[in-house]
Amino acid sequence: MSEITKEKALAYHIGGKTGIDVTKPCNTQYELSLAYTPGVAFPCQEIAKNGDLSFEYTNRANLVAVISDGTAVLGLGDIGPLASKPVMEGKSILFKKFANVDAFDIELDVHTVEEIVAVCKAVAPTFGGINLEDIQAPKCFEIERILKEELDIPVFHDDQHGTAIITTAGLMNVLELTGKKAGEIKIVINGAGAAGIACAKMYQALGVKNIIMCDSKGVISTSRDDLNPYKEEFAIDTECKTLDDAIEGADMFLGLSVAGALKREMVAKMAPEPVIFALANPVPEILPEEVMRVRSDAIIATGRSDYPNQTNNVLGFPFIFRGALDVRARKITEGMKMAAAVALATLAKEPVPYYVKAAYHNENISYGKEHIIPLPFNKEALIWVASAVARTAVEEGVARVERFDYDAYREHLRCLIYGSPDETK
Repeated sequence: MSEITKEKALAYHIGGKTGIDVTKPCNTQYELSLAYTPGVAFPCQEIAKNGDLSFEYTNRANLVAVISDGTAVLGLGDIGPLASKPVMEGKSILFKKFANVDAFDIELDVHTVEEIVAVCKAVAPTFGGINLEDIQAPKCFEIERILKEELDIPVFHDDQHGTAIITTAGLMNVLELTGKKAGEIKIVINGAGAAGIACAKMYQALGVKNIIMCDSKGVISTSRDDLNPYKEEFAIDTECKTLDDAIEGADMFLGLSVAGALKREMVAKMAPEPVIFALANPVPEILPEEVMRVRSDAIIATGRSDYPNQTNNVLGFPFIFRGALDVRARKITEGMKMAAAVALATLAKEPVPYYVKAAYHNENISYGKEHIIPLPFNKEALIWVASAVARTAVEEGVARVERFDYDAYREHLRCLIYGSPDETK
């Protein structure tokens, strides 16, 4: 891969990265009359009688808002709405390239819970879903909670749930490979922000009981009086004060913190076949080669593409929204998120397509300790995740569609990827 230099990156971004395509012909007087006046009056009148027809007669059924106030941009922090726009445009590109979902970025120059909620509610009629992005914790929790309660379209804060879904998929396969049980393992999470708390909740849903969470001040325990309500939910009665204390005998370390936070001496104290998800970017809490110097039995994942088991949110959010939009879901439920995790865990066990092996110059990629989650270039993720999410939405009664043919939908998704149902992988 070519080196990413400042000069090359700036040149790439000149003029922005997204635009708008016209999807219907508008080249004659007649077509102009259909597109605008007088023809446009007819769909307006139909939608006025039944608001759900907005999904039929407009682009709403395939349009997501990527909304941020720029207060928690990955690796950059609170850089404000203007400086966050390149990131949000990039998110929109991933929606389109990976799942053919149109996305429009909206950067907000307001920062309170009430202001952000008000803006999202005001623009909601334009979109089929809202992807909240890079908003500081803990206000991001409250914003999402309110919007999920008050809007009838999916609202998804990817910083929370994306990482939770991908790592839960990895954890499912790790448990299978090691023979350990969810209810018996000890997990230490370093980083108690939006992603850390969401991961902990999904692990609990999977059956994990013993979770110790740490923030920049140490272990989140009942003896501390500086915790917000979201951290208090995970406060435990323990004598452990530091990450070094907590890591003793741990089966899994999840890092959502800073480079170098996990030391080799800590890894040495973990349980047999330890799982280490070191997800700080661009430099993880510990490099895989450092882990292997003290624990050859470890299973390791990072957020980087140059190591096995890359944990990348692009495996989740485009496909989750694809499935939710296609059944016109009113929300994304806990069941839909878990269905996405199960789908990813299952896909990792399937034969890896030839084009993925070619992209990574590795003919030997297969399910095992170095392949516990699918690779980001695996197009099959769209089929597995979107169909699982869509079916769960229908089963849970949050979809607007009344008739859903699961097999036909999977075939539709396959054609969307490969162009023909007969195209080989």
